[in-house]
Amino acid sequence: MQYVPSESRYSKIRFVRCGESGLKLPQISLGLWHNFGGVDAIENCRKMIHRAFDLGITHFDLANNYGPPPGSAEETFGKILKKDLRNYRDELIISTKAGWDMWPGPYGNYGSRKYLIASLDQSLKRMGLEYVDIFYHHRPDPETPLNETMSALDHIARSGKALYVGISQYKAEDTKRASDLLNQLGTPCLIHQPRYSLFDRWIEGGLTNVLSEEGIGCIVFSPLEQGLLTNRYLNGIPSDSRAGKEGTFLKKESITEEKILKIRKLNDIAVKRGQSLAQMSISWVLHNPVVTSALIGASKVEQVEDAFSSLSNLDFSDEELKRIDEIIL
Repeated sequence: MQYVPSESRYSKIRFVRCGESGLKLPQISLGLWHNFGGVDAIENCRKMIHRAFDLGITHFDLANNYGPPPGSAEETFGKILKKDLRNYRDELIISTKAGWDMWPGPYGNYGSRKYLIASLDQSLKRMGLEYVDIFYHHRPDPETPLNETMSALDHIARSGKALYVGISQYKAEDTKRASDLLNQLGTPCLIHQPRYSLFDRWIEGGLTNVLSEEGIGCIVFSPLEQGLLTNRYLNGIPSDSRAGKEGTFLKKESITEEKILKIRKLNDIAVKRGQSLAQMSISWVLHNPVVTSALIGASKVEQVEDAFSSLSNLDFSDEELKRIDEIIL
């Protein structure tokens, strides 16, 4: 059956200017880090992407190594794009990244010019695209000179293979250096993608100031702390949860009794606000004026809808913010 997007898709979502650029992003963006790989059912992937676009979520975020296996999330997205969304390409923001292990040998990792340009060429082929809207360096490289990495991003933008460039997980000082280099080259840094949540507030230690001063947008990933900030863990660790499985970023041993107690207290605040804990957690990151968009993951349509519903209550009272800080800090 041919997919036809909702005619009201732009009626309920707000778009926020990304830093000092001309680009606006939806406050909720969909990440394809998990559940869109070659091991996942493509029909479920289609349903999630369709529902996201119907809600006005125009931004889909990928990386070269997303899967599993690596590269397969881009392949999955490329198939859905070709089948359902090719007529709506100009309504979409599609981003991808390079920086983590992707292929064997010394040229398939980190931040060299050779790796970044080759990786983007592969990503474009997997997705069937001529260009992506945003291309990121996925993580800092301790060995490659920063000017080489930034000049590669500048080259990529000038080649037309990406309309904008960004960085991810750079600390405050390195973000300032990267921004200065890109400005000198004439390709400003559009956006930074850091990890940020109620339980991971490292960006408040200097990065948010740099982003504000440099006019760089901010899209935060893992606002639900890999699912920890949901009602899944109110009563311990379910065996079928992410923390209950091997080989995931959310480690079972990191979920202490003290942390579960904090989750319960946060949930009490969410309930009083008329939200689920997940919804409040997304609302909280969006409450930060530096944050342009919250990047959410999903394994089913209902999770996309639940995250979207967080936009209906983004305001926090001073008392709520104070109580949250007392619980977390």
